[in-house]
Amino acid sequence: MTPDLLDSQHSDEIAAFLAVASQGSFVAAGRLLQRHPTVISKRLAAMEKRLGVRLMERSTRQVRITDVGAKLEQRLRSALSQIVEAEQQATSGVAQVRGVLRLALPAAMGRLWVAPLLPDFLSAHPGVSIIADYSEHVVDIIEQGYDLALRIGELEDSRLIANKLCDHRRLLCASPAYIEQFGMPLTPGDLVRHNCLRFSGLASFPEWRLHHAQRQESVTTQGTLTSNDSETLLSAALAGTGILGAGEWLMSRQLASGELVQVLPDWRLDSEGGVYLIRPSSKFPAATVLAFKAWIESRFASGPPWGLLHP
Repeated sequence: MTPDLLDSQHSDEIAAFLAVASQGSFVAAGRLLQRHPTVISKRLAAMEKRLGVRLMERSTRQVRITDVGAKLEQRLRSALSQIVEAEQQATSGVAQVRGVLRLALPAAMGRLWVAPLLPDFLSAHPGVSIIADYSEHVVDIIEQGYDLALRIGELEDSRLIANKLCDHRRLLCASPAYIEQFGMPLTPGDLVRHNCLRFSGLASFPEWRLHHAQRQESVTTQGTLTSNDSETLLSAALAGTGILGAGEWLMSRQLASGELVQVLPDWRLDSEGGVYLIRPSSKFPAATVLAFKAWIESRFASGPPWGLLHP
């Protein structure tokens, strides 16, 4: 790493590259940076020459980022975001955080575990207002203008910066009444003879993939109730309708109270990712975003709150 890595020339080149990547043309990038498109093109060419790689494919109609360029863009935006975050954290005690924070939350998890905590955050930050939207569907937070989102599962969008809060541990459970009537499955293969309550929003649906030590088994489940709403499935499990396969966060209170019992406790369903706090990489985080990020990370510092309710 050379000492002049962030001199004005390099900074100008990086700014030009990021502007072209986000705007899709030299003209639009020039408009954004208030520079002539020729200046933007020369700075990008200089950056490519310095690095020895092609960052953009140019044609008479468009500019398209290469795979190498896309990876560099993601890393640069992440690095710049960390710089801004460090600066804002340094001044966080000087001025009160103020502004509106738009959150996109998964419906069931948001209602069960985030909504009850929001008053604490607002009490600690009286200058902040929150707009919290809930949905079982994955929303495009960039297109819809959200500052932050909580997301469960695999992340594929390279335009996002993600902070993992915890693993997504998934279990099997049923009511004591169901187990008394239909028996306790002893192996994953036994599940094919049971009524399974299935969440339709998973990539693996209708398969349940189970793990134990180094073993893995897949079961194609059958059931009388399939839904994209987790709480609908939980209500059915509590009523004794069948065996529920879902995130630990959904049924942890009922497992702790004995309303539900774990099925095949030595086995775990595929985690399908984790629980993440995500934000757009294309804009620097506001003080409200950093305050909420620090606050929710502190709530998960000792593990997810639902994991503290039962072993």
